[in-house]
Amino acid sequence: MSKSAEVVAGIKIPDSAMATAATELVRETETDLLYHHSRRVFLFGALTGERKGLSYDPELLYIGAMFHDMGIMDKYASDTERFEVDGANAARDFLKSYDVSERDIDDVWDSIALHTTPGIPQHKRPTVALVTAGVEMDVLGINYDAFSESQREEVCACHPRGLKFKHGILSSFCLGTIRKPETTFGNVKADVLAKMDPSYERKDFADMILSSPWES
Repeated sequence: MSKSAEVVAGIKIPDSAMATAATELVRETETDLLYHHSRRVFLFGALTGERKGLSYDPELLYIGAMFHDMGIMDKYASDTERFEVDGANAARDFLKSYDVSERDIDDVWDSIALHTTPGIPQHKRPTVALVTAGVEMDVLGINYDAFSESQREEVCACHPRGLKFKHGILSSFCLGTIRKPETTFGNVKADVLAKMDPSYERKDFADMILSSPWES
């Protein structure tokens, strides 16, 4: 660990050339709310990995955490893909500029693409599992009590949630999906648009089956 390394709650923030470039890119691209959220996701994800004794790559976890909401931003948003896929694609393009294996790139891609799909990430490799663990802790408070009070306080002192984070993150999710509501079908962002956009009409899977062109 270098003397200048930033350490928060016992977790070293990656400071390689790749990690530094990712930090600068996200800092320049995302809102303050999303930047601080992404850093907390890394820290809570890493703390989860330490607590569970998982062997994980801090740099890959960092890239997954930092890019996981990039698809919300106009610069990286496509017209038709889920914002999670847009963020995953942005991370993949970024990683291809560095000496990163295809398997590791795939893990980072999965960690971002799956971070709003409950029930799957925890069964995947650590990079995937821990990005989702960090997101779930910071957004939903899942496993809140598994972190010590000092850990929570130190993470949030370095990367503040602010007084209105809950409403701010909902607004961010809404902005990332409101122009392409069809991408929320079958995922948790449908709940966001249902609450935030009065014109949103939720698709029903059962109705889609019953109204399909099949006769029976």
